[in-house]
Amino acid sequence: MRTLEWDYQYKRLKIIDQRVLPSQFEILTLDNYKAVAEAIRSMAVRGAPAIGVAAAFGMALAAQASSASTVEHLRKNLQVAAQLLGKSRPTAINLSWALKRMLAIANKPVEGVLELKERILMAAQQMADEDVATNRVIAKYGAELIADGDMIIHHCNTGALATVDWGTALGIIRLAHEQGKRVHVLVDETRPLLQGARLTAWELQQLGIPYDIISDNAAGYFLSSGKVHKVLFGADRVARNGDVANKIGTYMLALAAKDNDVPAYSVFPTSTVDLSLPSGKEIPIEERDAEEVLALQLRGKAVAPQAASARNPAFDITPHHLITAFITEKGIIVPPYEKNLAEKVAAQR
Repeated sequence: MRTLEWDYQYKRLKIIDQRVLPSQFEILTLDNYKAVAEAIRSMAVRGAPAIGVAAAFGMALAAQASSASTVEHLRKNLQVAAQLLGKSRPTAINLSWALKRMLAIANKPVEGVLELKERILMAAQQMADEDVATNRVIAKYGAELIADGDMIIHHCNTGALATVDWGTALGIIRLAHEQGKRVHVLVDETRPLLQGARLTAWELQQLGIPYDIISDNAAGYFLSSGKVHKVLFGADRVARNGDVANKIGTYMLALAAKDNDVPAYSVFPTSTVDLSLPSGKEIPIEERDAEEVLALQLRGKAVAPQAASARNPAFDITPHHLITAFITEKGIIVPPYEKNLAEKVAAQR
């Protein structure tokens, strides 16, 4: 099934609960936009593309539940929902991109409340279908860069779970594998919530792709061994100059790849590009609850001392000069990023 999909019979959103994978496979049923916002905040649904589409369906839920008798009243209800959904996670630009798109549709002329409700739902479904199609195009471009026998380091989770279906960076690996290329993936654990060890490894196992989980701080060792051919990771927001906000640990991985002359590719749809921000310095970085760091246990006992404090930024900024190229649905984008990103994004939008 898709990571998230609309239940047309009961008019609700169903998502795979990514907090309990891989030990359990559970489907959450969300019947209001506040539940969607909480699912995004708690990372029951995660990954920039999936977050954007989830928010769009959150708007559809808000429209379906509204008792507004006028179009103007319904539009106000949608504004309220968009404000709450927009606060659920600040870094991924796909969230605000999706909400702006839904509000733009809400503000188009309609004949009545029922038509507007239907348009909002149709727009959310279209966004979901577009995401799958976009990811498949990304995979086609990216798979051309993968050679038979490649060993690839992959950070965080960028597979079907991070999107509506198929995936971005992991989607490239998936297609290369389906093409018959022998690839082996070194999966960064991706601390503190272990999206690599829990989610990416689970997806690779389902797909039959060979992999080994490595601790995040082992990536430099493998890169220096001369046996790693490529590094792949996603993006949650890309600034105009090509600086990339991605899951914490990406910066250190890209530094080690650069020092060892291993190409590092950031993979994302062009909806992840924020041309309004000149550089990564302006990208807001989400800092999550310290308990996510302090909850780590070893042999059933807490690792950190009682009353310990912790810092928990969810993302870091990888400067554009550390990235070999971007892989998008508009093709492979190479430096100079400021010029080439703007051209590709303008063509898309």
